[in-house]
Amino acid sequence: MPLSDRDYMKPSQPRRYSGGAGPLESFFLNPVLVIIAFNILIFLLAQINQNRVITTFGLAPELFTQQPWTILTSMFVHVDFWHIFSNMLVLYFFGRIVYKIMGGWRFLVIYFIGGIAGNLLYLAIGPQNSVAFGASGAVYAIAGTLVVLVPTMRVSLWGIVPMPLWVFTIVFLGLLSIPPFASPDIAWQAHIGGFVVGAIAGFIYRRQMRHIMYR
Repeated sequence: MPLSDRDYMKPSQPRRYSGGAGPLESFFLNPVLVIIAFNILIFLLAQINQNRVITTFGLAPELFTQQPWTILTSMFVHVDFWHIFSNMLVLYFFGRIVYKIMGGWRFLVIYFIGGIAGNLLYLAIGPQNSVAFGASGAVYAIAGTLVVLVPTMRVSLWGIVPMPLWVFTIVFLGLLSIPPFASPDIAWQAHIGGFVVGAIAGFIYRRQMRHIMYR
């Protein structure tokens, strides 16, 4: 039986206001949808002047001391359609499950700390004369959390090939983060940093839930 079906893995439901919430209010109460919408908005705005957006908000190790805000802003910058499409697709399917299990504030903490940790690892061991951007570190943090919480959850690759989540994570996410399988254009350092943070968060949450159940 998957962990999400066990009583001690069922979180308290996100707070709802009396009288019911309309569609717009429900949207703003869902951090997954808000983050996706914000990323899409920045992506559309970036099409006006991609170079300026990248140089101003992208994470450049050589310029980080002059542009410290990029440790956060780079997480919302995408200039290629398939880059944002793949990141937001994984975030939607994995993020909504983590949100349901752990609640909104835990989801946000993991997302942002995972993204920042991934960027810090990129600053430490990534190419210094490069610019990194994208939500991959934060998305990998959510994936790391979910694979620890429900490793046997069934997922379908391209909607066709079923497999456990842990297999999908190792084969199709892990290999993209390990040289020489990782493309030179991929900030695999951010992937690893985010995933490790997410996995640690998942283990901590599992232990807390077991403690609550058995105390």
